[in-house]
Amino acid sequence: MSKLLYINLGCCSDDTLRLQDWGKCGMNMEICDDDSEVTLHRIEENGYSLAVINMNGSPKKGLELCGRIRRISRLPIIVVEDTMEFAFIRKALQLQVSDYVPSTLPAEELVKSVAAVNANQRRTEDDVIHRVKEYVGKKLHENITLKDISSKFHFNRSYLGQKFKNHENMSFNEYLFIQRMERAKMLLEQTDLKIYEIANEVGYTEIDWFYKRFKSYTGVSANEYRKMVAS
Repeated sequence: MSKLLYINLGCCSDDTLRLQDWGKCGMNMEICDDDSEVTLHRIEENGYSLAVINMNGSPKKGLELCGRIRRISRLPIIVVEDTMEFAFIRKALQLQVSDYVPSTLPAEELVKSVAAVNANQRRTEDDVIHRVKEYVGKKLHENITLKDISSKFHFNRSYLGQKFKNHENMSFNEYLFIQRMERAKMLLEQTDLKIYEIANEVGYTEIDWFYKRFKSYTGVSANEYRKMVAS
């Protein structure tokens, strides 16, 4: 289930939100009453799918927080605020805010907005995960890290790592390891490449490390595997 971070600026409490059935839109909600570095650290580390910022009559403060989030993440943001001034709306659009919900509306309207943004985000995530897997398939012979891929696709590393794990039911590193081992098995079966050449083809520059990893995956050495297939 996806994670929603609700950031409540100011002193007003939103207890009614706790009573909403967030599970219906596939979300677990966490409430944060802190707009400091702690909030930004939580966003960087916890792989949230969506942030809602209730500005509580402090649009300037809220937009500043949106800007700080944008410097570290493409996380979808919904803002809750009654200000309808053109300058505010234009700035929110520039910061790629996903939706705007007046605070005077019932809490159910925010739930609907969250559900819509989350559904659209899932479609986006499906496309991104597909592109990541496609990239891995083409670059197995290179040194691939989630940090580099996150930079390439302009995503926060922790966020992309969490989304990948949710989507594939395994971490990115586990997926990468499996892809390398399966490619190595295929090359052992279908080519006459030497073992060190196969190791290089799947991203291992140290042959001893490749031998160790291959045996941990298959239960036999690369040479034994090739003999088994040949027989």
